[in-house]
Amino acid sequence: MDSTLSRSISLKINGRAVQATVDVRHTLADFLRHQLELTGTHLGCEHGVCGACTVLVDGRSTRGCLMLAVQANGREVTTVEGIAALDGTLHPLQQAFKDLHGLQCGFCTPGMLTTLVELLGDNPDPTEAEVRVAISGNLCRCTGYQAIVDAALAAAKTMRGTAPAGGVR
Repeated sequence: MDSTLSRSISLKINGRAVQATVDVRHTLADFLRHQLELTGTHLGCEHGVCGACTVLVDGRSTRGCLMLAVQANGREVTTVEGIAALDGTLHPLQQAFKDLHGLQCGFCTPGMLTTLVELLGDNPDPTEAEVRVAISGNLCRCTGYQAIVDAALAAAKTMRGTAPAGGVR
């Protein structure tokens, strides 16, 4: 890489310190997918409209296709790969998506999950309307959104410790 077109960056990704040299024109999504091989972050429209590339940067939903990798220097990034526990236990949102059929083709799922992780971190007891507003920037062509909303509400109950015995339902 030409040093005038690249920069060294240091950041945390999914709790792990990462140092890399990146092309100044590469997006965060391209860096995650191509340099780090974290392919859970999907690229759809590459214009920030579909939400498939949504990751958390310092805990806030961010379109990976609109942020340059160099802008992530010194930040903490969480991708869909970083949502589950280190031992592989699914996050309550992931489990609810699985149990309540919150995904079909799965293309939008990583962006939906990261968006909803932020929502439930900010609001542990959202209404259906609040969930719908939160995911309004994430497009899904398969589910009709109801199963996604149901999964988010079920996960919120689980995370609050109010879900009935036997898991999310």
